[in-house]
Amino acid sequence: MRRVHLIGHSGHGKTTLAVALIAHWTVAGLCVGSIKHTGHVHELDAPGKDSWRHRQAGAHPAAIIAGDRLALHLPLHVADNPYALLTAHYAGCDLVLVEGDVGTTAPQIEVWRDGLGVPPLAATRAGIRAIITDDRTGLPLAHWPRQDVPRLAAQILELAGA
Repeated sequence: MRRVHLIGHSGHGKTTLAVALIAHWTVAGLCVGSIKHTGHVHELDAPGKDSWRHRQAGAHPAAIIAGDRLALHLPLHVADNPYALLTAHYAGCDLVLVEGDVGTTAPQIEVWRDGLGVPPLAATRAGIRAIITDDRTGLPLAHWPRQDVPRLAAQILELAGA
């Protein structure tokens, strides 16, 4: 499963960007799967929630990982690798876009906005490949402008090797 993770602090625009990217790739004819990863335990999937929005944007299949549950409503145990459990369901995808999961070893791209007053995760975490922002960070890694969705889509596909 080729996957790329959009990570970042809450409120920095990860979901909005994920929906725009999924819609762009879907219109271009790609099969894009999505996974919403959250550390919070809650009831899974409801209209208006992030994973529901991913599906509305065209992601197929779509899933959400939340604490001890995994929608497609499979039980998820602490020792399980959720991505290994999902691999067969995403086999036909050209790309899987994961929103969240800073603990992964898969490629990570941070979505960040200076105006929210918190430093980028990339300032203290290794392994982040690029920052999607229209602001300056002073960090020595690639900065991709937020507003150019076609360019971002191409850069993310290149990063994923898709």
